[in-house]
Order: sequence, then structure tokens, then C-alpha cells
Amino acid sequence: MSSLRHFSLISLGLIILSSVTTLALAEDIIDQARAARNPSTPVEILRQLAISENTEIRQNVARNRRAPAELLLQLAHDPQQEIRITVITNTATNEKTHLYLTNDPVQQVRSVLARYEYCSSAVMDKLADDKSVDVRIEVAQNWNTSLATLQKMTKDSYTEVSHIASRELTKRKLESK
Repeated sequence: MSSLRHFSLISLGLIILSSVTTLALAEDIIDQARAARNPSTPVEILRQLAISENTEIRQNVARNRRAPAELLLQLAHDPQQEIRITVITNTATNEKTHLYLTNDPVQQVRSVLARYEYCSSAVMDKLADDKSVDVRIEVAQNWNTSLATLQKMTKDSYTEVSHIASRELTKRKLESK
């Protein structure tokens, strides 16, 4: 009986130790997530946080407006689409990274890119030929789509895309007068 009690006390001790370790790790993750989104976090620390196994930490780095361009490009390769979408909407993300994301295999990522108001006309030009009709519709509605690209899109095989492109062309011509 005494050995059973001894075993129970050891088990209880291990459970308590495990709980404390789990709590410490949880607090560490919270601190890392805070540091990842903090614009004053040094770049070297952001680089370390960008390779964290924790999705929230990587997403916070992707959200950080002080993250350097090469780090945002690295995160544009992340397997989690939420992180790639967050990279798109970071105002520090450059055209090179946006252009890379025009080839993303996930239609939702390309759709967010096509809607994003800070993407260049070069990005819109590339997305105008996207295989997804939904992405092409977003491109036709984006203010950064060039007139030449809109003109090309008026000949899109999908009627809704061509109508939206025609409407946008007409609207812009009227607004420029």
C-alpha cells in the first residue's frame, strides 16, 4: 500500500510539474506573440520568431509593419494561407512579394491580393489572367488596375468580368472629365 501511495505522490508531482511547464510555455508564447507584433522588436528577433512553430507568432511577424521585405517574402512561402494573406495586407510588403503571391495555389489568397488597394498595377496586370473568375472580377473592380488591363478585360470570356471591366472603364472616363 505504501508503494502505491508513493507512486501516486510521484504521479501527482509529475502532473503539477507538467502543468507548471505548460503554463510557462503558454506565457512564453504570449510574450513571443507580443514581441512579434511590436514594431520596436529588433529585426534579428523577428527573424527568429518568423520560424516559430506557432502560427499566431508567425502571423504577428507577418502583420508587423517594421518587418523587413526579405522576411515578408519568406513568410509569403508559409504553408498557412492565413499568414500569406496577412503578408498581403501588411503595408510594408513590397511589389516583389505581391507578384510572388499572384501564383499562390490557393484562390482565396489570390482573391485577397486582387482586392487589396495597395497592390500595384503590375500585380493587377498579372492577376487579370488568373484562372479564377472570382479573382478576375476583383481585378476589374480594383482602382489600381490600369486602363490598358481593363480594356483587355472587356474581352474576357466570362461575361461578368467583361461587363465589370467595361463599367469601370466608363466610370473612370467620366471621373476624369
